[in-house]
Amino acid sequence: MTNPAQWGLLAWQAGWVFTLRSMDLMARPDGASAELTRMALEKQRAFSDGWFAAGRAVMRGDHPSAVMAAAARPVQRRVSANLRTLRRKG
Repeated sequence: MTNPAQWGLLAWQAGWVFTLRSMDLMARPDGASAELTRMALEKQRAFSDGWFAAGRAVMRGDHPSAVMAAAARPVQRRVSANLRTLRRKG
């Protein structure tokens, strides 16, 4: 993710995922506890994966922009997958 537009797209997608999930939880509050737990664990996993990917990139001696890209890749994949799922669910 060396292109600034990719960061903008990630921010836009994350905002939409948050909005769509919030609307879904407001519309169907029953069972929200399990859904919120799953979402929290999903974010922790993406963060951990990004952290380790950044560490590997640093140990390889990659350029700082490549380290940032490695750190963001798991989050970007998760956000994109969530958005696709929520659009289909719609």
